[in-house]
Amino acid sequence: MDRFAKYLLTALICLVALGQFVQVLTRYVFQVPLMGLEETMLYPTLWLYILGAVNASRENSHIRANVLEIFIKTRRGHTLLAITGEVISLIVALWLLFWAWDYTRYAWRVWRESPTLYIPTFYSDVALLAGLVLMVLYTLWHLLRHVQSLREGEPS
Repeated sequence: MDRFAKYLLTALICLVALGQFVQVLTRYVFQVPLMGLEETMLYPTLWLYILGAVNASRENSHIRANVLEIFIKTRRGHTLLAITGEVISLIVALWLLFWAWDYTRYAWRVWRESPTLYIPTFYSDVALLAGLVLMVLYTLWHLLRHVQSLREGEPS
């Protein structure tokens, strides 16, 4: 799974960079804007952002302001703080997942299309739901790991 995520994110980054390069080249060098390129770039860009957040959740490498870790001296205290953070993250992610589900149902029902190329925007809209489902699963996995390490008395 790690290898798949690494290659997918790399491919998306390359695709977005290539699209931006082509856009700059055609618009500013050849003075001929390529119509619809912005619309097509929406899909890999949005999936890149969402899957980047999923990757940070998978690696447990989100940016944190762990000021309390300075004052907590024991491994048990750090684990309890990590559990508290994961529970709060899980609550927020579940709340956002609820809203993303409603939005995805709306996007499915309305089935909007992009203005120039008439590409269904549902394929970019569903990225939010897919990403939040994965983030909830990874957050739950990290939470269970912290709880298990607290039970076993090992540092997490």
